[in-house]
Amino acid sequence: MTAATPSSNLGRYVFGAAALAFGLVTLAFPDYYDWLELRWSAQDGRVFAYAASAAQIFGGAAICFRRTAKTGAAVLGGVYLLIALLSVPRIVATPRMFYPWGDFFNQFALVTGAALVYARLSPALAPKTLDRIGRILFGVCAVSFALYQAFYLDVTAGLVPKWIPPTQMFWAVTTTVFLALAPVGLLLNRQALLASRLLTLLLAIFGLLVWVPSVVLDPHNHFKWTETVETFAIVGAAWILADLLGEYQLTNPRPHGAQR
Repeated sequence: MTAATPSSNLGRYVFGAAALAFGLVTLAFPDYYDWLELRWSAQDGRVFAYAASAAQIFGGAAICFRRTAKTGAAVLGGVYLLIALLSVPRIVATPRMFYPWGDFFNQFALVTGAALVYARLSPALAPKTLDRIGRILFGVCAVSFALYQAFYLDVTAGLVPKWIPPTQMFWAVTTTVFLALAPVGLLLNRQALLASRLLTLLLAIFGLLVWVPSVVLDPHNHFKWTETVETFAIVGAAWILADLLGEYQLTNPRPHGAQR
């Protein structure tokens, strides 16, 4: 079995650009490395933040080119997995709080995106197996996205631009419902391709309408920058999955929603 060349690279490009931007944001705000949830000394935290930043810049650039995509995916997958694991102590300490769980699965979604790129360019896994793994891993992360909004619905409503009718809460509830439907399609393999594409679109719209304007209005706010680039990195990961499912459907004569 030989590695196939993906027919669509758009998700990989978005993912790589967002990862590179994430690294640059950390360099632009050298005093703000708390997003890594570090528990070390200030000096150790700064060194690790710079190392993570360099890894994201290198990995984000490398993953955009065919010859270096596997290396870039491996680097990004490793750094995002490490960052995800940094949330585990908080999960253990406060298991009933969803915030650290949400942080973990946000980062694990990025791990999944990087892993799918690496596996797609490798001959190790059959397309059907890769399709199933991608759906399950990202589907679990999508469950977390929906729960995050549900548990912090008031906060979500506050992020919705006031100029969008009818109300902020309406869109908070509506998007939460849509986010809840996406993992159903992915995990049960019912219209999974459509679910992945709509999820990608929903996340991209959220990033464009919520975080991009907030960064424009407050360009010196580190939190808004990190939320923006993280959102678009997740968009890229979801797009990578959608590209993968689209390729698999083209080579499978049965309707995607009818598969088991």
